[in-house]
Amino acid sequence: MWRAVRHRWRWIRSHRKPGRVRLTGKQWAVLVVFAATAVVVASGIGAPQRKPSSVDVWAVAQARADLATVSVLDRRPPHDRDYRRDAFGPAWTDDARVSGGGNACDTRNDVLARDLTVTARVVTSSCAQAVAAGTFVSPYTGRSIGFRRGRSSAAVQIDHIVPLSLAWDLGAAAWPQSRRWSFANDPRNLVAVDAASNQAKSDYEPARWMPPLRGFHCQYAVQFVVVLVAYDLPIDSPSRDTLDEALGGC
Repeated sequence: MWRAVRHRWRWIRSHRKPGRVRLTGKQWAVLVVFAATAVVVASGIGAPQRKPSSVDVWAVAQARADLATVSVLDRRPPHDRDYRRDAFGPAWTDDARVSGGGNACDTRNDVLARDLTVTARVVTSSCAQAVAAGTFVSPYTGRSIGFRRGRSSAAVQIDHIVPLSLAWDLGAAAWPQSRRWSFANDPRNLVAVDAASNQAKSDYEPARWMPPLRGFHCQYAVQFVVVLVAYDLPIDSPSRDTLDEALGGC
């Protein structure tokens, strides 16, 4: 079984340029296996942290090897005041060349459907099978949250693991429009989280913000590296050290 998992991971890495990757739900499950482990650990008060399974160890090794190839800056560049959210396309557009793009359902609902235990669906103008209700455990805190479409839906937000504004400062400002649209809607860079954590994170790099739940630091670091490498982005030196420390503690 682990041989098949490794094969899928190698396939994902070898086809990681935007516009060429078409991840299936099973492939995404491989990437987020650490998150499930972190949630299990977090749900038990005082529960000891499990040692990583063989697939965890292998994925961490890949992330550490990939991190060594990422270009390192002395510090994060000064924030570019010309940054515009709309440079990354309409929020949650389905018109992006990534997994799930062009499936007649907006990116937000794609991620909600992937990350939540869905209990009800509804037809909307942007998705024929939009998530109307569900539950999930925020990977950033380990807390259970109920989701219901409407006024309370803001309790669950979709976070860009590598923030758009950070990517802009690191080089995305010079990208073609299609690449920025892909980045903003790439499921590898998206995760459903609690609103408070998303707001606290803002556009901070890892040196200034890591998830409150330490049990998720490993998976967060793995995913951060996956996105940096996929989009050929550099990282500031303090954040590089933070990611390396998180991977070393897996």
